[in-house]
Amino acid sequence: MFELFQSENNEKFYFHLKAKNGQIILASQGYADKSGAKNGIESVKTNCADDSKFERKTAANGKFHFNIKAANGQIIGTSQMYAGTDGMENGIASIKTNAPSAEVVEKEA
Repeated sequence: MFELFQSENNEKFYFHLKAKNGQIILASQGYADKSGAKNGIESVKTNCADDSKFERKTAANGKFHFNIKAANGQIIGTSQMYAGTDGMENGIASIKTNAPSAEVVEKEA
């Protein structure tokens, strides 16, 4: 599911894509308003079918993570860190499978 929420200081809106076990698979950038965050969710749903939209990266500490990008190249969301490439690829596969039909839940502040 996508969890839509506002930051504690009420300045930005964010979303997380969560797995069935509650683990955060993808965290969004900050949006100025709720409609921007909702558009970001729709962008993930639209772009996740295209493997070229996933930017695979290696962090300085040797762990792996990925970004998903919109058609304009802007980063929509960033994954957690993974110990190996297999975990990272499983995270990408999970987004491709689950994001298109994931429900959106608005979390109250």
